[in-house]
Amino acid sequence: MIWFLRVLFSLVIVSMLGVTSWASLHQPLGEFARSATFREPWVIATLFDAYWAFITFFVWVAWKEGTLAARVLWFVSIILLGNLAMATYLLRELFAVPADAPLAEVFARRNAGRVALPAVLAALSVGVYLLA
Repeated sequence: MIWFLRVLFSLVIVSMLGVTSWASLHQPLGEFARSATFREPWVIATLFDAYWAFITFFVWVAWKEGTLAARVLWFVSIILLGNLAMATYLLRELFAVPADAPLAEVFARRNAGRVALPAVLAALSVGVYLLA
């Protein structure tokens, strides 16, 4: 199961990088945010759905991470990068255990609260939004 999840979340990262790159080449994020499409009810509903999912995932991350700094940086990363940050977090967790480890080792293990990875992701995400 660990290998399957590693492949799945790698696919999430690759596909999200691909689709966001494609979308950015067709319409800059800032232009989309100012467009009438952004005000469509289903676009708004989809964004609410996505961001509540991000917050739900973050609650688990906040439980797992041992420092306030790591929690804050992961929150910024998840809110600004969404599934890219979530898949990165899960891959970090999945590669921290042997491939034959039980899933409980991934999902129930608490972390010391390292900040390097979420700091890089948060900085990249803020940079992307400032450029948009």
